[in-house]
Amino acid sequence: MDLKIRGRTALITGASKGIGFSTAAVLADEGCNLILVARTAAALDVARQSLTKTSKVSVITRALDVSRSSSVDQLVAAHPAVDILVNNAGAIPAGGLSEIDEKRWRDAWELKVFGYVNMTRAFYAAMKKRGGGVIINIIGVAGERLEASYIAGSTGNAALMAFTKAIGSASPADNIRVVGINPGPIATERLETIMKKRAQDRLGDPERWRELYKPLPFGRAGKPEEIAHMVAFLASDLSAYTTGTVITIDAGASSKGNIV
Repeated sequence: MDLKIRGRTALITGASKGIGFSTAAVLADEGCNLILVARTAAALDVARQSLTKTSKVSVITRALDVSRSSSVDQLVAAHPAVDILVNNAGAIPAGGLSEIDEKRWRDAWELKVFGYVNMTRAFYAAMKKRGGGVIINIIGVAGERLEASYIAGSTGNAALMAFTKAIGSASPADNIRVVGINPGPIATERLETIMKKRAQDRLGDPERWRELYKPLPFGRAGKPEEIAHMVAFLASDLSAYTTGTVITIDAGASSKGNIV
């Protein structure tokens, strides 16, 4: 399907791997020019080389830490003509209240929670000046299915869900759409790290982490590209009446209580 977004410019944070990289690949296939943002220049260069081998689009990389307001300022100053912003950078550690001390909690929220808020604030203003745009926040199903064992993540994701709905409900006045996606467990390096900790806690052996997938629908975690295709659809005019909402993609696991 041609989503009719060819020639548009998309900026993706956390773009060097996982959902971010898959999103970049899908948007490149649709003809979008890309600005890839992550903290590691070497990983970004690998991503850029991979994308330019298969798609004839412009791929710019920016090695910046979006937990810092100065990085956000640099990005919007250098790239004010962004049509699609995908907030995806973030790695909130697993653990309960006694395990996640104040510093770890604050550090994690600086990237995912305040990073999303600051990126949205900056690029929303730029989009408003240009006459419109789309902002997509990759959040996480733990914001719906609250988990004490992932307390910093559940609380942060719930905050970002509220933020997305609040901004997205008012944004049509500026011809801007703001939507969110709550992925369930997705097969990334980050999920493997989380699963190993949970396998250690629950089973006494981190290498038994794959056993925790058995209760999931289809007996597996989701694939990054299954999130990326939804990002592309939401970014397109085919989804022009969608804003102020968060879409859950977890094969119904959270509705049944089957989350890992």
